[in-house]
Amino acid sequence: MNITDFKIIFIILYLIFVILNILVIIRDKRDSVKALAWITVIALIPVFGFILYILFGRNHRKEKIFNIKESADIEILLETLSAKQIYDVNNRTSNLPEISRNKDIITLLLNSNKSLLTVRNNVKILNNGEVTFEEIKKELLKAETFIHLEYYILERDRIGYEIADILMEKARSGVEVRFIYDDVGSWGLSTHFLRKMRRAGVDIKCFMPVVFPWLTSKINYRNHRKIIVIDGKIGFTGGINIAQRYIDGVKGGVWRDTHLRIEGEAVESLQLTFITDWHFVSGEKLRNSDKYFPQTFVDVETPVQIASSGPDSDWASIMQAFFAAITKACRHIYISTPYFLPNEAILTAIKVASLSGIDVRIMIPEKSDSKIVHWATRSYISELLEAKVKVYLYRKGFNHSKIIMIDGMFSSVGTANMDIRSFEDNFEITAILYDSQLTGELESQFLKDLADSRMVVKSEWDKRSVFYSIGESFASLLSPLL
Repeated sequence: MNITDFKIIFIILYLIFVILNILVIIRDKRDSVKALAWITVIALIPVFGFILYILFGRNHRKEKIFNIKESADIEILLETLSAKQIYDVNNRTSNLPEISRNKDIITLLLNSNKSLLTVRNNVKILNNGEVTFEEIKKELLKAETFIHLEYYILERDRIGYEIADILMEKARSGVEVRFIYDDVGSWGLSTHFLRKMRRAGVDIKCFMPVVFPWLTSKINYRNHRKIIVIDGKIGFTGGINIAQRYIDGVKGGVWRDTHLRIEGEAVESLQLTFITDWHFVSGEKLRNSDKYFPQTFVDVETPVQIASSGPDSDWASIMQAFFAAITKACRHIYISTPYFLPNEAILTAIKVASLSGIDVRIMIPEKSDSKIVHWATRSYISELLEAKVKVYLYRKGFNHSKIIMIDGMFSSVGTANMDIRSFEDNFEITAILYDSQLTGELESQFLKDLADSRMVVKSEWDKRSVFYSIGESFASLLSPLL
């Protein structure tokens, strides 16, 4: 057999390998853009590309483990909601203009996510880590019955130890303390740290531990939620994890972020999300509704709907809510996101809104905490500018806020980035606020942040170096895989 024969055999084997891999991808019924991106990677680097696909690309959405979780979640939700009043948006709250204008979104989330509209809430916007952690520590110290926490990142640093010390102190005093942490986000947690918390009485569980050989089915779907529920009366959610960098900032500037303190009926929805996730990680059902869902007494009317999403559901509820809100905007759309890698539906909705004369402004960080995501995000700027979207690069530090504000009557503060991973792969949660005052506060802060940003001018952007353009184009090819 000569060299030519070897070449022919190699080419045949290569083609067979690539074709088989392509069939696997097509059988996975992926989004067409993602499928084409993975096919390109496997065609260029077949063996390594297929390994990457197995690790990060498989479409495990609604596979057996998530089907089981969804069934259990629905059972728990129905048990709890059977005793709760579902607000009639056509009658009880029709006098509120924010509700009347957003009935379709409220109904959408009720049907796709079992998300109830809550009205009697007192919501406080918390800007940046120092303010947020002071508020969290103050409320944790007041806990009398239970504390429930769920976080993507828990770091062993100054604030991490401060929060852990409070939780251990409360557990020793008889308060039930439960904590869910994500195994990938909190990779640095040591056995000693966890053992110390457990010995003090903190019931701490890991969300989908990543251990070979089960690595491939778990590493791609992470719990990105940030939830605190205290005595069923006070809740927190937003973009801030438990880590010192959220206070100290990053090299070259501040860490800009947004969180919420919620008191009232919406805390029940945060609690429901935690309880379903707790059942998933521990097998324990927290059924005492009087204990875990106490009566709340808040006179302030602030309509809030808590939406969650993840690979355990047929519906990408948060993405659908964003899409519905963007497509019905009349005056302006303000978006602050650390990572902008949208799916085709969201990108098209944004461009159509801008081309229709709506004032669309998107703020992203000038510098990111992830190089490849930074380049991929920049790859969308030219397309946005072509559609007359105003793009701003935040320069004071790193802006990690995940906020959408529309027409002064709709806003969302939560954990979901404006990217495909948050829409499809991660477990996320967001608070949707149908309130002009709170939305106005968020918009006011957004406009202040614009003063610390530079607006991207198309004529200048088009003059950027070829090196940057090539890097962005390559990252754009990979963006559906991130």
